[in-house]
Amino acid sequence: MTAKAKPRLGRRIFRAIAVLAAVGAIAMILLFCALWIEHRRGLTLPNPTGQFAVGRVIYDWTDDGTVDTLAPIPGTKRELLVWIWYPAQPQQSPLTSEYVPAALAAAVERDSGVLLGKFLTRDRSKVQAHSLQGAQLAPEQPSYPVLIMRAGASAEVWSYSTLAEDLASHGYVVVGFDAPYRTHEVVFPDGRVITRMPNNDPERCVELSGEAQTDCTNRLISAWTGDMSFVLDRLQHLNASDPDGKFTGRLDLTRVGAFGHSFGGAAAFRFCHDDPRCKAGIDLDGALHGRAIQSGITRPFMFVLSDHSGEHDPDGARILAEMRWVYDRLPSDSGAFIEIKGANHFFFSDDGALLKSHIVVGALRKLGIVRINGPRQLQVTAYCLRTFFDAYLRCISGAGAPKAPPTLQSSLYPEVQVVN
Repeated sequence: MTAKAKPRLGRRIFRAIAVLAAVGAIAMILLFCALWIEHRRGLTLPNPTGQFAVGRVIYDWTDDGTVDTLAPIPGTKRELLVWIWYPAQPQQSPLTSEYVPAALAAAVERDSGVLLGKFLTRDRSKVQAHSLQGAQLAPEQPSYPVLIMRAGASAEVWSYSTLAEDLASHGYVVVGFDAPYRTHEVVFPDGRVITRMPNNDPERCVELSGEAQTDCTNRLISAWTGDMSFVLDRLQHLNASDPDGKFTGRLDLTRVGAFGHSFGGAAAFRFCHDDPRCKAGIDLDGALHGRAIQSGITRPFMFVLSDHSGEHDPDGARILAEMRWVYDRLPSDSGAFIEIKGANHFFFSDDGALLKSHIVVGALRKLGIVRINGPRQLQVTAYCLRTFFDAYLRCISGAGAPKAPPTLQSSLYPEVQVVN
């Protein structure tokens, strides 16, 4: 090659690199434009499948007699933002609730950062729920069973609205709550915004080992289960005398269940182990923690797993063995142990299954990380929840036992598989 040809070759290579860089830059710009458009596009949550319309109300409850052990300032009283979804009387001019109040939507987006808050999730202010504001409780039944719902890890409880609305449409009063200093973001009606403290993150516990991990998880679960018992105490007061008259005498607190996702599932298990008012519980893909594993549980309980067929790590095997230990020692005909084929751990919530960008979800499907349509996973999960609770909270005989154990496998939901 001549000396003159070498510079010409170098210029061609440089131009090729420049063209590739320009094409890549344009592709990135187009991708972010598409993500921004998706972020701003409106979306409606999946329709509830039951016979009832759904109402929703939010309360700010303070426990003056209990100190919040996870608060940064000693002596801080426990305070919870409580969300209640319930079977409602249809209104002539229904006013549908926002998915989340505007101040909360803005705070969550701000806290999420630019990439996650502006591009990889939906704008929550554009998401439409199905709950009615100010609706009265449905008159069809004198009272309704109550379900306490716990979100996963530090997630906000409203991100499980799809499951809550579906259960409410089938005749359940579903009660969830967010707690300052341990929920990602709590925005109270008076405008206070309180975020989670770093040392109250359940994911931090997982990074520890031995006694340090045990102490960390026990500290958090004790706080969460204490919150659940406090909420049930306040529901008893609300049932006795609701200042608004909506719930007075309408909550059947002899039929209380609890369920939760991930760390919330572990909290539901501990709550049903510790509080005799819980009559049935469900753990959605949550590892168990603490002393309750060995002592087991005496009331109906169901484990619902995502698809772990491709996992072979020792921790996963230990978690599964602990669940099996508890399940095998349940009273006869009082439990279920199932897996939803193709389900993803993070897709039990609205945020994981419905609000993520279709572009990102499409990429995850191609990589094999996501194997089931998000709304379908929610549909199957809602079916499992209501079928189990119907068996143990509705079909109660005079002796306090269910008429029959639930039959969860169905040709309509082939994803539901019994774990052997």
